[in-house]
Amino acid sequence: MRTRVSLPVAIAIALPLLLAVTVAAIAVVARVQGVGAPPPPDTGPLAVAPVDSPGASGPECASLLAALPTELDGPDGPLPPRPIAEAEQLPGVRAWAAAPRPVVLRCGLPRPVELTPTSALLEVNGVRWLQLDDGLPEPVQVSYIAVDRPVYVAVTTPVDAGSGPLQQVADVVRETLPATAVAVR
Repeated sequence: MRTRVSLPVAIAIALPLLLAVTVAAIAVVARVQGVGAPPPPDTGPLAVAPVDSPGASGPECASLLAALPTELDGPDGPLPPRPIAEAEQLPGVRAWAAAPRPVVLRCGLPRPVELTPTSALLEVNGVRWLQLDDGLPEPVQVSYIAVDRPVYVAVTTPVDAGSGPLQQVADVVRETLPATAVAVR
């Protein structure tokens, strides 16, 4: 003799099973479509604040900028160039698209006030850099300033950009700008 399952019992059994299958299907679709993945970096024109850069129009910066690679190495692949808004008023500036913030290079800056006789310097590919973070408890970006060349060159990167951008820029700095003594006060 067969026992027949009542409609309310069948619904009580089927609904949780249907819910579990639906949730699993949504999770699979979300993973395949990349839902929750970080947005791609912005590649539109970058508005850059003007800063004092007395050597930006000089021959050293022109040489450096001409030798920079079109793309930089990023942790997840190449970082494409990012145009500078009002670039004609901002000589000596280049940028590459990265997330959450771009990589920005500035050439021809004045001597950094943070550079003292006791400053810790980082040497990367034969170039000595002064490392400065953004001052937050958990820094979001870090700047490196080449301090042993005839002009000061700053590279600002997101903290999670890896060492690729700095290494590539250091190679170009080493090849295009002669080494000089670090001028400290």
